[in-house]
Amino acid sequence: MAAAILMAGCNTRYLPEGEYLYTGGKVKVERKRISKKEANSLVSDLENLTRPRPNRSTLGMKFRLYFYNIAGVPKKEKGLRYWLRNKVGEPPVLFSDVDLDKNAKILANRLENRGYFHAVVTPDSTRSGKRITAIYTATPGTVYRLNTVTFNKDTSILGQAVAATEPETFLKSGDAYSLDRIKAERERIDKNLKEKGYYYFGPDYLIMRIDSTVGGEKVNIYVSVKPKTPEKAKEVYRIGNIYIFPDYSLQDSTSYDSSAVKYKRFTVMDPNKKFKIGIFRRSIHFRKGDVYNRTNHNQSLSRLIDLGTFKFVKTTFTDNDTATVPMLDVHYYLTPMSQQSMRIELLGKTNSANYTGSELNVSWLHRNIFRGAELLNISVFGGAEVQISGQNRGYNLFRVGSEVSLTWPKFLSPFRIPSYSAFTPRTKLSFGYEFQNRLRLYSLNTFNAAFTYIWKQSMRKEHEFSPLSISYVNAANVTEQYMDSVALDPTLQKVIQRQLILGPTYSFTYSTASEPRVNTFYYKVTLGTAGTIPGLILKADAKKGEVKKLVGVEFSQYARMEHDFRHYLRLAANARLVSRIDIGVGMPYGNSTALPFIKQFFSGGANSIRAFRARSVGPGLYHPEVTDSKSFLPDQSGDMKLEMNMEYRAKIFSVIHGAVFVDAGNIWLMNRDPLKPGAEFSPQFFKQLAVGTGIGLRLDLSFLILRGDLAFPIRKPWFADGDRWVFDRISFGNGSWRKENLVFNLAIGYPF
Repeated sequence: MAAAILMAGCNTRYLPEGEYLYTGGKVKVERKRISKKEANSLVSDLENLTRPRPNRSTLGMKFRLYFYNIAGVPKKEKGLRYWLRNKVGEPPVLFSDVDLDKNAKILANRLENRGYFHAVVTPDSTRSGKRITAIYTATPGTVYRLNTVTFNKDTSILGQAVAATEPETFLKSGDAYSLDRIKAERERIDKNLKEKGYYYFGPDYLIMRIDSTVGGEKVNIYVSVKPKTPEKAKEVYRIGNIYIFPDYSLQDSTSYDSSAVKYKRFTVMDPNKKFKIGIFRRSIHFRKGDVYNRTNHNQSLSRLIDLGTFKFVKTTFTDNDTATVPMLDVHYYLTPMSQQSMRIELLGKTNSANYTGSELNVSWLHRNIFRGAELLNISVFGGAEVQISGQNRGYNLFRVGSEVSLTWPKFLSPFRIPSYSAFTPRTKLSFGYEFQNRLRLYSLNTFNAAFTYIWKQSMRKEHEFSPLSISYVNAANVTEQYMDSVALDPTLQKVIQRQLILGPTYSFTYSTASEPRVNTFYYKVTLGTAGTIPGLILKADAKKGEVKKLVGVEFSQYARMEHDFRHYLRLAANARLVSRIDIGVGMPYGNSTALPFIKQFFSGGANSIRAFRARSVGPGLYHPEVTDSKSFLPDQSGDMKLEMNMEYRAKIFSVIHGAVFVDAGNIWLMNRDPLKPGAEFSPQFFKQLAVGTGIGLRLDLSFLILRGDLAFPIRKPWFADGDRWVFDRISFGNGSWRKENLVFNLAIGYPF
């Protein structure tokens, strides 16, 4: 509180003589003839229109203005003082910059546009010390509502086309008059006409006559085409010739030349034969003679861009003067990217086990390997990862590997799979190998292969289906120390067992992140099964001892599902409240009594419940006894998972962001394990949740986000029932408490 008072005083002390700090505009709405809900809506809308905007504040304190003032006037255009004043700081917004009468007129105009005709806005101000707030009192009266909406039905083809859109109109009888809604109606009609071939038509060729003389605080609206609409805007256009220049640059001639090759649908100018005709047949939806429509126009552009082969894509439409009916010739100018590229990345990274380190990744990409816009990617990587906090320090990871993938811009299938979206479907074939060495414990060799279909249904919906994916894991260099741990906990044997996993996987993602909105949603569901067909053929039954093998290796058989739901709520321009719920469940059957280790669930760590060491939470009420701080503490895994997170994120200044968070969750076993009492799932699972909280700082450079989170537990599920909340044990001044409970997570990127 004292700091806030000191900062507030500093912010006004440096004001010029006779000036006052402007603290913003407040709107008061007289509620004589409108409801409280209407008044609140008007206040929110009108206050956003007042100008200028006051100095920005965080938690009620104007940090930027404070830094501007304490920095003073720098003597040169560099150095700390200049950076603090001009980059971090913000000059004061003075009341002398405010035009009260102009703001009042803007607010009155806004009220009229929302249907409150004859509204009156009276400006005033109130002063407190060296601060002044503008006050605008609005008297809106009763809102005018739509009485009738009439589409004039003239005899012209265009007039009839406009009238045919009436059933989908945004203007409904009884709705409040709204200029924004009228503008949206014009855009709607124009969009509808574009789908019917009216290429040269535009919303400005529509006139909406408003009649407010009908009485009863109602208006009539008459929709018609302007009399002076150009003749070209009244014509329905069809597609004429289609020309494609797939190797275009600004220096090239775009004329029809001897290199042109005529196909059934296109004429292609590709003298060097860089591209197969198939990529244009799949991407361009227009055909000669089709009525022009905006959907095919936009989807063709989107698909060409989405190929990932062309740097620039431009389309022009020109009148075909030789045609007997209105026709448009279409020209596609495509500028290719460099076919081959090499990329070297040195990454700082973290993973789900709370290991922090670096990785060198070298990749080579060919964007048109077989002249069909296929993408061939070959990469090799190597890195070291060190756990800088938690129990397992010293058991570091070293990993090297390679991956080869080939992606086709189509569905590769023995039968035709139609695709009508604006996005290019893909088929990806990938192979990978990774060698991972965990010091003092074991090494793992992992081989992966997958055949995958990837397609976007829309901007929000994306699907990924692998009808066949194969993973083979083989352990080596297992140490005596690890085998001693296996003797105490036989479940650790699963980590070093040879694992063969083969089966289909499917994921669906729904996201509104690309849309500017207050509420953003993200949802992903992942489904997978393994070993179903071999298990049925070989009649595997591990519970009866009938464990079967493929190529000499026991194969896994299970079904697994995981749901990840996230919600991003924008509270202010630079503040978000982010929530996540992650639910997973896996069920072994047939040839398996447990999920393979790499498919099990874990909880705790930098991207999970941050108040607990990575992979240390659960399962259930189980908690391993730790007698030696230097001993190896194995990861705890489960067949089921529930995690819930909530985080408030706000920009402090410049690239520095802060966060306050609460995490909760646990994992459970599907079946009872005598060596892990309380680990199985039960109806009392909500009483078994681990809960932690903390604060964080983030360095957000857009291309890199460095995150530091400091957290501590407030609920420990392995304690006795009734004693699991540990608020009364929190003691930041106690060294032993800090050592046992404070967990610092250094990570790259946001946790969710």
